[in-house]
Amino acid sequence: MSNWLEQLERELDQRLSAFLSQNPVQEQLFRQQQQFDRARSLQRQRQQLRQEAEELREQLLALAADVRAWAERTKRAQLAEEHELSRRAEQHLNVLMDQGRTLWKDLADLGRRFKEVDQQLSDLSSQTPSGGSTLERDWALFEAQQELEQLRREAGLG
Repeated sequence: MSNWLEQLERELDQRLSAFLSQNPVQEQLFRQQQQFDRARSLQRQRQQLRQEAEELREQLLALAADVRAWAERTKRAQLAEEHELSRRAEQHLNVLMDQGRTLWKDLADLGRRFKEVDQQLSDLSSQTPSGGSTLERDWALFEAQQELEQLRREAGLG
């Protein structure tokens, strides 16, 4: 069954290629639509990464508050010479710190992925057929750069 579908797909691809080679205007429109669709997909991906980064940032802020609270509790237990309680509080604090390191690593990974998507958008806009730049494309690039800068600031990377 799948062999039949593969054969049908190959035949349709061949017919489309033949049609496009005989109709250069349609081929150009087809390529432009492909680029537009790819740009839209990258924009959605960038927005999703941005939302994920915001969620991680909120988690980090909440975790930082927990770390401060447990550091104070650990200190209070040590001052009161409650050694067992102090040890357990310190263990919990270490677990929280490990979680924080993991979240920072995840945020850095998101930043790298965002940068890759941004680069793909930039590459895509430079591949746009001649005919001058459009306001929409330039505006999308501007927004991408602004969002990347904001992500960097929020992550404390610059």
